[in-house]
Amino acid sequence: MLLTSALWALAGAGALGNAVLGSLVMCPRCKIISTNLVRLPKTAISRGEIALTFDDGPDAYVTPLVLDQLDLYGAKASFFCIGEKVTAQPDLVAEIVRRGHSIENHSYNHRNLFAFSGIRKLKMEVVATQQAIHSANNGISSRFFRAPFGFRSPWLGGVLRQAHMQHVAWTRRGYDAVCRNPDVVLRRLVHNLSAGDILLMHDGGSARTRNGQPVVLEVLPRLLEQCASHGLRSVSLPMALTNAQL
Repeated sequence: MLLTSALWALAGAGALGNAVLGSLVMCPRCKIISTNLVRLPKTAISRGEIALTFDDGPDAYVTPLVLDQLDLYGAKASFFCIGEKVTAQPDLVAEIVRRGHSIENHSYNHRNLFAFSGIRKLKMEVVATQQAIHSANNGISSRFFRAPFGFRSPWLGGVLRQAHMQHVAWTRRGYDAVCRNPDVVLRRLVHNLSAGDILLMHDGGSARTRNGQPVVLEVLPRLLEQCASHGLRSVSLPMALTNAQL
């Protein structure tokens, strides 16, 4: 709370303060505004684990194919789902869980201006999505939250603490929601890849290759092959953080 007050005081200091605060809000990996997980803890690193995370789903076409690919490699992942999509597709959410993956909270509407919402709107986005996941996931809510685009309001940390949740960013991303070249996306994901990394991909809103295939479906098998060749095992966030200090 003291840090949040200090940040808003900085904003009140004038144009320079606003610029500094704005840069912090727009920095997904920043840890100054509030706690933010960008790498897995040492216990997970010692086990050779990485975390694959998928945003903006579930998608009726892409998500089942992602699940099939993960099954082929015995990989587990975390799916940061949009609340309104969870409400629309509870059976697909249940299938994700049935296959051993985790469902996490990615806001209810994925609004472009989420980071500039007031406390009341932030709470609604978080809580409504928790309720949707709770209904689709046999009464189990999410432990982790990722803000749309990773942009966080200074107020979000307090909202998540009240909901007993942890914000998760990423170590590396492939920009598969905008880049149509699978080779480029893969190169970004595997460059210096190591145990403890959290990777961001998209099962919802994936860019399409020139032949119309979702980029994520062409990248994921190659990524999983490289993980296996380096002795890295993909686990869900709850698996990686069991009995671990954040």
